[in-house]
Amino acid sequence: MSHKTSFYYQIKFFSGCGFAVTAPDFPGFGSSAPITEAWSVGDYARWLKQFIVASGIEDAHVIAHSFGARVALKLLSEESFPGRLIIVGGAGLVKPRSRAYMRRVKTYRMVKKFAPAFAEKHFGSREYRALSPVMRQSYKKIVNEDLSNCALRLHNKTLLVYGEDDAVTPAEEEGRTFNKLIADSKLFIMRGDHFCFCRYPELFNAAALAFLTED
Repeated sequence: MSHKTSFYYQIKFFSGCGFAVTAPDFPGFGSSAPITEAWSVGDYARWLKQFIVASGIEDAHVIAHSFGARVALKLLSEESFPGRLIIVGGAGLVKPRSRAYMRRVKTYRMVKKFAPAFAEKHFGSREYRALSPVMRQSYKKIVNEDLSNCALRLHNKTLLVYGEDDAVTPAEEEGRTFNKLIADSKLFIMRGDHFCFCRYPELFNAAALAFLTED
C-alpha cells in the first residue's frame, strides 16, 4: 500500500518554495491506524474533509496520486474548496468489463463457495492479494465506483499528470478521459510510470510549480 513518503521529493521541494505542506496518511495506509470495517471512496472523502477542518487548512492546493485522486474528486465535487488540484496517475473510471474478465469473476465466485482460502490466495491482482481481509472489502467498494460524474462537477483548475509508461492508469485512457470530463483541466504526459512524480521529481515539480503559480 502506498503512503505519504512517496511524496518525499514534493514535500521537500514545495516546503523549500515557501508552501506550508501537509501530507496525511489515509486510515489503513502508511503509518495510520488500520480500518476495522470496509470504507468507500465517500468515507475517505468525509475523513479528509474532517482532517482539513481540524488542521485549520484554508485555501489549499491539493496534489493527489492514484487512489488519492479518487478521494480528491469525490470531495471537491461535493464541497466548495478553493485552490488548484494536481492529479498524478489518477484513477476513478470503471471500464467496460471484457468477457474474459467476467468469466474469471464467475470462476472466482464458484471456487469461493467451496474453497474460500484457495480463491482468495489465487484470484485477483498481486496488489489485491497483499491486502488484509477488511482492506480487500474496501478495495472492492473503491474500484467499482465510477467517478465520471464527480469529474464533471469539478470546478477547480486542474492539472492532470500521467506517466507515458503507466500501465496502472494509462494516460491514453484515464488521462485523456479525465481531461475531457474536467472543464478547467490540462493534461501533461511525462516520462515514467505510475510513480512518475518520484521517478522524475525535477520534471514533475517544475510542471507542478508552474501550474500552481501561473495566473
